[in-house]
Amino acid sequence: MITYREIDSSYFDKYDKIPMLVKVKSILKLEKIENGFGGILLKETPTEEYIKDLGEYEEVTKYAEEFDITNWTFFMAFDNKFPIGAVTVVSETKNVHLLDGRDDISVLWDIRVDDRYKQQGVGTKLFTMAAEWSKSKGLKQIKIECQNNNVQACRFYHKQGAVLGKIDEYAYYEDIEDRDEVQLIWYLDL
Repeated sequence: MITYREIDSSYFDKYDKIPMLVKVKSILKLEKIENGFGGILLKETPTEEYIKDLGEYEEVTKYAEEFDITNWTFFMAFDNKFPIGAVTVVSETKNVHLLDGRDDISVLWDIRVDDRYKQQGVGTKLFTMAAEWSKSKGLKQIKIECQNNNVQACRFYHKQGAVLGKIDEYAYYEDIEDRDEVQLIWYLDL
């Protein structure tokens, strides 16, 4: 039986063990019409398959080393006692650039579901818990960062009612490995 609950730091080691693998089969490629002046299309384009491990970038056990996590919340999903999914939501935290200095939004910092439990509503339930928590804090929006090579996540956020609000093709330009990635920022009005 799958259960969900808010967790504290005593669960962070378990949280980090939940895989965060993206099977990339296609990307959302930017197609600029008249160098962007005539608009920008996101066109799903097949690519050589590969696996991107987002877990190497996100380790919940290290968040408190870099940030004051007082205004953060963490939810996890369990199959009996086995951790199968998790979500982190951030609000009102200095030095979190994704908050844009706003105190009326939260950021969906991290959401992950073990591959064996995808397509079973686990991600949707965790996303809903994040939205409900944000609403209960009086926040107006959830902001979500994604990349153009995570088409599955983009579809998921769209299905949840989020709207693509920002495209930044140079967000990761300093990282030579990620130069082809485009940052996509989604917003969900609460």
